[in-house]
Amino acid sequence: MGKQQISSADAVWLHMDRPTNLTVVTCVLWFEEPMEIARARNVVRERLVDRFPRFRQRIVEPRLGVGMPSWEDDRSFDLNRHMHHIALPAPSDTAALQELVSDLIATPLDRSKPLWDIHIVDGYGAGTALVARLHHCIADGIALARVLISMTDERPDAGIVETADDEAAHGRLDTLVHTVSVSAHLAEAAMHEGFELLGHPRPEVRRLTERTAAHTKALAKLLLTPPDGKTVLRGELGAAQKALWTDRIALEEVKAIGQATGTTVNDVLVTAMTGALGRYLEGRGSVVDDLRAMIPVNLRPAGEPLPRELGNRFGLVYLQLPVGIRDRQQRLDEVHRRMDRIKNSPEAAVQYGILGVIGLTPPQVERRLVDLFSSKATLVLTNVPGPRHPVYFAGTRVAGVVGWVPGAGSIGVGISIFSYDRGVTVGLRVDAGLVPDPQAIIDAFEQELTDLAQLPFLVPKPARRASARPSGAQPVR
Repeated sequence: MGKQQISSADAVWLHMDRPTNLTVVTCVLWFEEPMEIARARNVVRERLVDRFPRFRQRIVEPRLGVGMPSWEDDRSFDLNRHMHHIALPAPSDTAALQELVSDLIATPLDRSKPLWDIHIVDGYGAGTALVARLHHCIADGIALARVLISMTDERPDAGIVETADDEAAHGRLDTLVHTVSVSAHLAEAAMHEGFELLGHPRPEVRRLTERTAAHTKALAKLLLTPPDGKTVLRGELGAAQKALWTDRIALEEVKAIGQATGTTVNDVLVTAMTGALGRYLEGRGSVVDDLRAMIPVNLRPAGEPLPRELGNRFGLVYLQLPVGIRDRQQRLDEVHRRMDRIKNSPEAAVQYGILGVIGLTPPQVERRLVDLFSSKATLVLTNVPGPRHPVYFAGTRVAGVVGWVPGAGSIGVGISIFSYDRGVTVGLRVDAGLVPDPQAIIDAFEQELTDLAQLPFLVPKPARRASARPSGAQPVR
């Protein structure tokens, strides 16, 4: 295939890599039974490596550092250098898996080969876990989530279907990812219109972004937005990371809160996390009224198949989280109001254009611009709607999924919401130096969610968690 110059938007994420903040998308899947390793390797080869060229290509920097990097086929490509079969250390529980994932998140990918790795981890209770790490320069987090889910099947006995040509392969891919399609239908079904803007821009938003005046206003707002307030969640980053996640939360229980309050599932979850962050800040003497979150917004048209070359096609919007509002009903109402406001904003499309321009600047200028925009937010908040029904990877049923997109520049906190099979898992990734006790945030989130379910006009029933932990795996407390 020869060399192919990287796009300017993808180059930004390549150059954004820092030892203290790696730009790598991480996803964890866990299973309640052991996995057939040989079958897993075949699935990855057929559905990942053979379908998408980026997973067998490496980055080649320009000579003398002048010009843009390029994609080049790795002539010594070896799947064994990317797929690793390891055992989870004792006591083989959730705490051990979280520690392993934390170590992997802080480990740079080897730039001498294609920028991805998959670890199949034996001994997670009675089952297995899979940790996939894919560099953000390959594609954005939403696209990479679709790619990973495209490797699954709706039946355990499904085999790999041979395709006659690339067009047929795209057809099969589109079929495989229909359960995780970032369309309005899935967003409404899985998340009750929660982060619909993360799935696709509404038609009226697309029309709005075509207006020069709207673009100019949005650009001015982005440039004039001041840095987020100083709290213990911001500061100098270190290399060590911590990653953890909640028990699976029953989607119907959260949806009931949303229906009773005229809000969305995502409003409820974001409100609970906002309360948890407020509690954490108060406990460390770092009280503020708001925290600014950076939210990725997918800009691909709904239902459009992913291109073979993948790539980044998303923008960013900022959301003020009202951490200073203690009354849960008032906080929920305010989150709902602010979420509705950003759904019709053209800022995401403007940010995408800015990223492309940043990628064309010299490295020193690029770094300063990245720092400028990352200083405007304290955390990254993502939502990925997954399959509504159980799926199988290499014949093994997926029990749960969670994942994180990287931060940018100086952002050391990432929060993810991943829905799958009538449940939701919320993940937290933090800089270990800034947040030495992230479990306190998870505990506070779970308590906030329970308290929301006990609002006076709701049936006083705590949010029930649909545990998907394998036998022998214990929650972290």
